[in-house]
Amino acid sequence: MDRNDRAVTAFAMLGHAVFHTYELVIPIFVVSWLEAFSTTTAFLGVVVGASYALIGVGALPTGLLADRVSSKRLILACLLGMGGAFALVAAAPTVTVLTVGLLLWGAAASLYHPAGLALLSRGTKERGTAFAYHGAAGNVGVATGPLFAAVLLAFVDWRTVAALLLVPVLLAAVVGARLEFDETAGTSARGADDAATAGEGPSGLAAFLTGSRRLFTVGFGLVFAIGVLYGVAYRAAFTFLPDILGALPLLDPITFVGRSFEPSQYVYSGLLLVGGVGQYVGGKLVDRARLETVLLGGYAALAAVALAFVPSTNAGLAPLLVVAGVLGFLTFMIAPINQEAISTYTPADARGLSFGYTYTAIFGVGALGSSLAGLILTRSTPTALFVVVAACAVIAAAIGGTLRRRSARRPRDGVTADD
Repeated sequence: MDRNDRAVTAFAMLGHAVFHTYELVIPIFVVSWLEAFSTTTAFLGVVVGASYALIGVGALPTGLLADRVSSKRLILACLLGMGGAFALVAAAPTVTVLTVGLLLWGAAASLYHPAGLALLSRGTKERGTAFAYHGAAGNVGVATGPLFAAVLLAFVDWRTVAALLLVPVLLAAVVGARLEFDETAGTSARGADDAATAGEGPSGLAAFLTGSRRLFTVGFGLVFAIGVLYGVAYRAAFTFLPDILGALPLLDPITFVGRSFEPSQYVYSGLLLVGGVGQYVGGKLVDRARLETVLLGGYAALAAVALAFVPSTNAGLAPLLVVAGVLGFLTFMIAPINQEAISTYTPADARGLSFGYTYTAIFGVGALGSSLAGLILTRSTPTALFVVVAACAVIAAAIGGTLRRRSARRPRDGVTADD
């Protein structure tokens, strides 16, 4: 990676790590909020769910904006917006103010993925490697943010912890603002069509309709379908995975120096950390191998591991740890592969909108996976749940095979007329 690639990637890594830190710290605070405010679990569930839903709802307009405004500006606005929202959360005197703070956080957080991924897609030459580092940084936030918050809550109150979370976001904003880079260096180097620049062309609804018509070729339609399947499979597998692990006799709570520990929580955190390695490997793979082959192979492997998960829980601790680790590795390995597929099957000047559509699918439509998982586990067993996860992966692998057969007619960056 050259200097520009490193600067773009470092900037996006900061934003990604902070985003996921906040995203998964919020559930840690729910117990404290139930004690601090006169409210119910049902009400807080609706508020937190609405906050997360805004990430998906806001992804599409943000994607359109990311094709017209500097991605760096949008990401800095995202960081400062998330920090400001959490400052309001930390000081919230009533549940109403808390609700406003959480909704503002969701709105600010929705800026990140379309802007960040469009920046990486257009600004880096070693695009797969950039996606790899970016994904790994997100997993660091996923795994370590909630852990640090949980540890701090053992010593100080939740308001102090929420206030302390302003430190990383402000540091990220300051460091990110000082980084300088060319946001279109990658597309220029690849010779892709990047004629449209910020502020040019139609705006508003006209820009949205024009961009959507250009975007939804057959190729992108298939990639978009893969994104929906990935979102459903990811949410279905991971939403209740801590509960599934916690119910296993192999991972019963243990007592050490007078304190009770939940081994299942550490297995889950370890799985997420292994996912960071998967993100790195997935990004590297698409820089070195044919995208469609990696897409097909990755989803086929995920289907096989999903089917092996429940049998591994009855085979002993070592097989369980191995299969759980591989499940985390493959699930997150596929993320940068999907991102490369989006970049490959869309024109450079519509990347923001393409990631907006895709992340609306992953965060929005994909959220149905959580509801589906809850329904299946209520009426059936974890075996049925992981069969559904495997089915999503099989369909995605089949679509990958279709893309592979069609890919001889597509150049490496961008789409042909018949795509």
